Order: sequence, then C-alpha cells, then structure tokens
Amino acid sequence: MAVVLISETPEVKNWTVYLVNLKNVEIKNVLISSKGYGEKDGRMVKTSVLRHFLGDLDPQAFKGVEAIDTAVFGLTNEYWLSYYIDGTIYDKKFIFLPESIVDENLIKIPLVNKPGVMIK
Repeated sequence: MAVVLISETPEVKNWTVYLVNLKNVEIKNVLISSKGYGEKDGRMVKTSVLRHFLGDLDPQAFKGVEAIDTAVFGLTNEYWLSYYIDGTIYDKKFIFLPESIVDENLIKIPLVNKPGVMIK
C-alpha cells in the first residue's frame, strides 16, 4: 500500500492511496477496507469504514484505491487487504501511523513513479 502525492500547487497537495502489486503473479478479487482513528483536538475520532473492490490486479501493476485528505494524516490510517492467488485467500493489514505521511518519509514509489510513503 502506498499513499502517493499525485499533484501539488502552492495551496494544496493531492494524495491518493494505491495498491501496488510487486508480485510476479496476478492477485484476484482484491477487496480493501479503510478507516482512520485516533485523537484530534483532545478527543477520540473515527472515520467511516470504506470498502473498495478492485477486482483483479496484474503482476507488477498498481491501482488507485481512494483519494485521501491531508486532514486525516494526524490519525492512524488502516487498510485491510484481502485477495486470492491460485484459489488461496490472503489478507494483510497496513497501518500508516499518525504523522508518518510527511515530506521526510517520501520515496519514489515503485511502478507508480511518483513520491509517496509505502508499506510493503
């Protein structure tokens, strides 16, 4: 999973969450749920849980999951990924900790070729 800086102007940065398949096999029936949670302004906050069905993703390919607002970068952002390879289901949780999506942590995201923060 990667949070990628898609574009920026002096006023705003536009970010999108991507699933990047670095495997050499297709992953099928990809389902991702996302949510944010944590403390903001001294009180506990939870975002809505969103579910995204991406279908199949070719080897060495990527697909956009959702746009993400910088207002939630101060929260824990969790992505739960489920997919099939050769009829076997796999799942993995990816957690972007509060304030981890910052300029100091940006790398060039493989395949997407844009700056972002990635968890493998």
